[in-house]
Formats: sequence, C-alpha cells, structure tokens
Amino acid sequence: MNKFWVWILLFLSLSAFGQNLQVHYDFGKDRNFVTSTLESFTPDKFGATFWFVDIDYNSSSNSASMAYWEIARYINLPFLKKSSILSPLSATVQYNDGLDLNDAFGNVWLAGISYPIDLKVVTVATDVLYRKAEKQSANFQLTFVWFKSFLNDKIIFSGFLDIWGQNNFDGDEDKTDPQIVFMTEPQLWVNLTDHLSIGGEVEISQNFIFAAGDKIQVMPTLGLKWDF
Repeated sequence: MNKFWVWILLFLSLSAFGQNLQVHYDFGKDRNFVTSTLESFTPDKFGATFWFVDIDYNSSSNSASMAYWEIARYINLPFLKKSSILSPLSATVQYNDGLDLNDAFGNVWLAGISYPIDLKVVTVATDVLYRKAEKQSANFQLTFVWFKSFLNDKIIFSGFLDIWGQNNFDGDEDKTDPQIVFMTEPQLWVNLTDHLSIGGEVEISQNFIFAAGDKIQVMPTLGLKWDF
C-alpha cells in the first residue's frame, strides 16, 4: 500500500472528493500480517490534496507495528494557456514520513512537476521530482501512475511505479553505495457493490527493503476496499 498513487487518475477522472479504506493480508516472505491503508483526495479550484496512511499490524499482540504516511499538494498553473499542450501541467510539493517499533524512517521532501501522458490505451500521470531524504544527498524521483477500468467499471486495474536515487540505505558496510530504487504496486479490484471491492496488489521492488541487497522482492496481498 506504500505510495498508492492511483488517486491522481481515479479521483481526477471522477472530478469529485474521494476517500477509501483498504485492508490487505500480506503473503510476502516473512510477512504474513495485515496492513490497512486510509486514503483521501480533495480537489479544489487551486489544485488538489492527497494523503494516505499505512499501518502494519505485526507486533507480538497483532497490534500496530509500523505507521507510514504521505501527503501531496498539486497546484494548478493558471498562467498556462488552456489551448496549450502544457495546460495539464501542475506543480507539486510532497512529504513522506514514518516509524516502526525500532526507529523512525526519516522524512522525505519532494517537489517538482506533474503531467498526464496519453498513451491512447491508458493515461499515465507522470511526476518528475527533486527528492531530499533525511541524512541523504539530494536526488531524483520519477513516479508513474495508471488507472484502467473494464466491464463498465466492474474491474479496475491500477497501480504506480516509482524510481528514485539514494546513497545510504542498502546495508553495505559503509552505507554509502549509490543505488537506483525500483518499486511498483499493480492492483486489481473487482467492484462487488458501489462501495465494496475485493482484490489485492503485488508489490515488486529492488533496493527498497533494508539490507535485502539488490534482490528483487515480490510481496502479493489479498484485500478488501471500501469507498466512502
């Protein structure tokens, strides 16, 4: 659920306020616990605000063991002509943070631009970002988000892909090796009612999980989602 950016296309396509609660059971190696995700998206005349909170329930008593949140503000650029190819361009400022039972993760600030790329089959929302993580040198991040519905919106295929640079998180001896992090979370949902969906996601990452090295990690889940 970490960084579930599908909101930017899902809720902008609805042109309305949206929020949902997801509950996933994680079947990944050495995981087997429940994660909840609460998301909210609010558009206004100046742009839109999105935030989400992930909580893992993996302590000895099955209570909360990790919390992670992100908030992003997208800002319209009214000086761009509506007839211009650049008119969908927006600016964005974002903040990420979290902690677990052992320590804080360290905050991350991001700023940049966002632009929807029409691939005919699907539109991909694309963020190009300056990334400043706590205790790290400044770096970059690219975020790609897609959303596609099938069978009169009965089936939803959505997801995101993040690519960013970092230099001290892989567990190497001096913790200075530069890395490119790859992380994607494709999701598939079947809408049972106007509010309830069943489905899940597969988190695929490289250089994301601490001390896992450059091995590709695959973490499937099964979940329920309630749209408010």
